[in-house]
Amino acid sequence: MHDVAKRAGVSQTTVSHVINGSRHVSPQALEAVQRAIEDTGYVNDSIARSLRTGKTGTIGLSISAMSNPYFGTFVHLIERQVTDDGMSLILVDTHDDPQRELKVTSELLARRPDAILLAPSAEPERTIDAIARRSIPMVLIDRVPPWAPDDRFDAIGVENTEAMSAVVEHLVALGHQRIGLIAGKRGLYTTEERVAGFETGLSVAGRASQGTVENGVEDDELDTHAVERLLASADPPTAIIGGNNLITIEVVRQLVSLGKKIPDDISLVSFDDFEWADLFHPRLTAVRQPVEELAERAVQLLRDRLTEPNMAGRVERIAPQMIVRSSTVPHPADA
Repeated sequence: MHDVAKRAGVSQTTVSHVINGSRHVSPQALEAVQRAIEDTGYVNDSIARSLRTGKTGTIGLSISAMSNPYFGTFVHLIERQVTDDGMSLILVDTHDDPQRELKVTSELLARRPDAILLAPSAEPERTIDAIARRSIPMVLIDRVPPWAPDDRFDAIGVENTEAMSAVVEHLVALGHQRIGLIAGKRGLYTTEERVAGFETGLSVAGRASQGTVENGVEDDELDTHAVERLLASADPPTAIIGGNNLITIEVVRQLVSLGKKIPDDISLVSFDDFEWADLFHPRLTAVRQPVEELAERAVQLLRDRLTEPNMAGRVERIAPQMIVRSSTVPHPADA
């Protein structure tokens, strides 16, 4: 830094302000410092700074299913905000496995992040305890434990139960009496909430016995026979709901392989909209999750907790939006 300041003809304090963005400097000084940094190859020593300040300038993100487009978008939006705050993001993949979640998060803790965002597995208690013992600010994202609020963390997710109930209401209004749900991985909070919403919607419509739930994930892999089991029942459904975007794509594949046409033979709804859902034929009716708002609020909750680590735990829910397209039509008997 001394060499950069000498070459640029400014003080070391000015160089520090340019590097850290901590105070406005004149355009001339900014250009001189940037040119000197380029000429000298100077790199700010983040390790030395962390030893001095006790902060690493990093945020940990522990999340699952990186192959899922929904999570990919989520990570991108969070990374952009964290970078804009002058920090770096360290990403680890939990694969939705509690043992791996604890392992990779413990490795993440060894890097001393200033805070952690966690998309919890079905059994996250040990991981949450490990983070809390380090007194590291924490926000749970996408999946909200049923025991929240908890003063150890904040949590934000989609309102799954009411949204799924609204999907059932939409299908019942179209005359569908038998509805199937291909749900996500057992035990995940999002899965349990969506199944609960499905059952609530049927109960409100007076059709509690006319819905069937199949899990679309077995041993962390998509179940390639879930739709076949649904349609093989004595009274098969006339409408199917895909529990998330990947499951919906698998449902479409299975329906095609069984020679079923959407929506002529069966109506289909996806609980998750995705970029090319509007390009399907027919265009998919879907529940659009507010991923941008979720990411923005998650980072803001983390900023608040970094400022006030001992604040009471907060839980926020954001309502998704159902987009009705052409994959849901009135039941043929009522058309």
